[in-house]
Amino acid sequence: MSRVKTPRAGWLLGLLSIFYVGWAPSCQEHQNPADLGPFFAKKHVTIAVTDSGLGGLSIMAEAAARLKDAKIFERVNLVFFNALFSNESGYNSLKTRAEKIAIFNSALESLEKNYRPDLILIGCNTLSVLSQETSFFKRAKIPVVGIVDSGVAMFTRALKASPAAALILFGTETTIGEGEHKRKLMEAGIPEKRITVQACPELANYIENGNQSDETGLLIESYVEEALAKLADPGAPLYAGLVCTHYGYSLNLWKKAFEERGQKLQGILNPNSEMLNFLFKPEYEDRANDAKITARVVSIVEIAENKRQSLAGWLEKVSPEVAAALTNYDLKPGLFSWRE
Repeated sequence: MSRVKTPRAGWLLGLLSIFYVGWAPSCQEHQNPADLGPFFAKKHVTIAVTDSGLGGLSIMAEAAARLKDAKIFERVNLVFFNALFSNESGYNSLKTRAEKIAIFNSALESLEKNYRPDLILIGCNTLSVLSQETSFFKRAKIPVVGIVDSGVAMFTRALKASPAAALILFGTETTIGEGEHKRKLMEAGIPEKRITVQACPELANYIENGNQSDETGLLIESYVEEALAKLADPGAPLYAGLVCTHYGYSLNLWKKAFEERGQKLQGILNPNSEMLNFLFKPEYEDRANDAKITARVVSIVEIAENKRQSLAGWLEKVSPEVAAALTNYDLKPGLFSWRE
């Protein structure tokens, strides 16, 4: 893979095996932030990752591991800002788009005020789509990078490299309902008949509570079966695209669900790693003698012990710092406003 220097290739391939089953031809076609010069000029940076739940922790864990290895900065402070506002009600349950945008805008304002990040990564497909309509995004003076374009570029490469292949997109109700991935794929020249979409209600919650549980496996199987029944050409080579950052925690269950239905996949495409690649430019690597990584997790809602245990074991394999930050997260009631 051309993204990294040769000495690091073995490490990166090992890491990516955690995130991918199969892979798409690789190059950085997705849109990069407009101006990262001031960001890369710094020796110490704060990078924030935000999500409407805990899926984005997988992105922060990989960022921690890769930044430690690349030695781009002397110190990196990683902050995971949980933008979930209530354990009883999430963004998918809100009645209007305006409500979703207003609450996420409040979260972004609080993130900037309290943690002063140099870069914000939106590790959530739903919030990435909504973010561009927030007043924060329109006035932000720091780079704010969503995950949607990275996923679209990854899926486009795969489908153009395999012209006969089809793609199933699995995501939350809001992400699938917004239709942004499908629209952008079609704009990139992918025919609509090659794209199948499948909403997966409640799956993110099941994964947080037990990413390897029987219940999670059964729910994934039901959505896979439903999606396969929709395919325009059931015999076509097939990719599965994960457009929820939670879903990568259960990659083996996705693979199992397809295999048990006799469906051999070209690959399961997870954009989580893809969205970080713009950070790792060869000209900036090895500038520091060492890279000190710190991590913290802040949340307006309580993160149940079973969720922390479920995800910390997975995260530990990628970044002990991020796993420890989740285990010892900071509960911050009133962190941002979400009620009138």
